This record gives sequence, structure tokens and C-alpha cells, in this order.
Amino acid sequence: MRSEKLNIDGKEFDAYSISLDPAPFLLIRAAGKSFLACGFLDINAADTLSSCAAKVKGVKTFDDMMAAEVVAVTKEAEKKGVKVGMTGKDALMKF
Repeated sequence: MRSEKLNIDGKEFDAYSISLDPAPFLLIRAAGKSFLACGFLDINAADTLSSCAAKVKGVKTFDDMMAAEVVAVTKEAEKKGVKVGMTGKDALMKF
């Protein structure tokens, strides 16, 4: 597992990558229970746990995650203005 700090527009995030085959598991954690994750995320489970989460797919790097389109969000993320179709970076800025 690899972890690093990301600074995105002056906000700091914890980023985690686990090497799996055929693609890595990627997660960028914001404050509290907020996070952006790759296609491995079960959005329904995150919703059940009242997490503030958004999901992107087809990514292999943290930069890919920021550019990718959000494909699913939890109810808590919706409350913060995160929407399907926005970029991962835009979702993170709402967290």
C-alpha cells in the first residue's frame, strides 16, 4: 500500500493506493467520512454507513481520479452538492 498527501487548490487530502490486478484500488480521503474512490467502491454500502462518498471509474492514478467523471454518489455527498457528472476534483472541493 502506498499513501501520500495531496494538495489540491490549497486543501490537503490523504491518498491511498493498493496495487491489485488488473487495476489499483484508489481512495482520496477528505475531512471526516468524506472520500472519493475508484470503481471498487460499493456505493450502496457507503450510503448505508452514512459516508460522504463519490465514485469514479476507469482510473489508475490520483490524477486520473481528479479528471474522471463522478458516476455515483451517496446521499451525504448529494447534501454537499456533489453530483453525478462532475469531475472527481470538483467533488473533492465540495467535501
